[in-house]
Amino acid sequence: MSAVEGAGSRLHDLIALAGETDSTRRRDLLRGVTDMFFSNESHAAPEMALFDDVLGQLAGEMETVVRAELADRLAQGGGGPTRLLRTLATDDIAVAQPLLQTPGALSDDDLLQVARTRGQEHLRVISQRASVPSVVSDAIVERGDDDTLNVLLRNEGAALSRQAHERVVDRASVNPALHAAVVTRESLPVDLLNEMYFVVEARLRDRIMARNAEIDPAELEAALAAGRTQVALSDGALPPDYAAAETVVLAMKARGQITPSALAAMLRNRETTKFLVALAALADIDYHAARRILERKELDALAIVCKAADFDRALFLTFTVLILDRADNAMAKAKAHGDLYTALPRDAALRTIRFWRMRRSTEAVASAAA
Repeated sequence: MSAVEGAGSRLHDLIALAGETDSTRRRDLLRGVTDMFFSNESHAAPEMALFDDVLGQLAGEMETVVRAELADRLAQGGGGPTRLLRTLATDDIAVAQPLLQTPGALSDDDLLQVARTRGQEHLRVISQRASVPSVVSDAIVERGDDDTLNVLLRNEGAALSRQAHERVVDRASVNPALHAAVVTRESLPVDLLNEMYFVVEARLRDRIMARNAEIDPAELEAALAAGRTQVALSDGALPPDYAAAETVVLAMKARGQITPSALAAMLRNRETTKFLVALAALADIDYHAARRILERKELDALAIVCKAADFDRALFLTFTVLILDRADNAMAKAKAHGDLYTALPRDAALRTIRFWRMRRSTEAVASAAA
């Protein structure tokens, strides 16, 4: 008798018990077939197909707790019949979890199928695996809710494609619940990390600046080359006096009159548009970035601009006091930010400014194309 015939005979003996209505006997039947499967380290294709049919039939007739026991046994054993594994992996999460967690129990294609078809509980379990291939992670990014994305992004073992990282940053830019997970992800491309600067809170901005301070020139150039060609659509229209202010500033620039003291005078005289045009020209950033700094009183961003432009601390403090209202406790805040300004490495400021300048060059290309 061949091995396949022998296995088939033993299986048929066990299947004879299938008519039992007693749940305990049927559970014993499933365990018996499972024990038989693991009693041999390898099975020929016909034998494996037979186990797949029998175990699949028996498991489909069992309650959840029994299917969960079977899935756990297969996970611990390192695998099982293919169709059975796929069925159990798409079962209720109590059944599927051990298979979704265990390396090698399922193929990448199996995981992808689960990620494309099952709910958030399944996606979160997959997101916690020690290794998640990018094709699966990308599917999770497409379908995952905020809780799921937080789990996935905090797992550095989950590989994400460039496109998936961009999608995550787009979602996070309007969703504070994702800010920390995005900014603290070590594998997030640094150009995308810097897109988050103006939308996250101070402690996360510090994280961005710390990473910018560590980036080497080669990595910086690679990040700039990989940067997205896009223009923010939410910046709004230019103010009515923009054209006149730009004309004045360009004339001043031609005469070498765009100086730090001239900028301070514009701000002091409430020539807001002229100040922003001049600041943008001096720092080589786009007008909307300069406007955001002023309107939102983004003093840490202002510090980066001033440090990159090599302004002295006194001028930065002057800008700070003029931007802040008296109700903002301007002097105390100016002193605190002055200390931060002194501690800010100019190299880190210059690296950060280069990412902000990408928007300026992108907008110039878009304007020329229009």
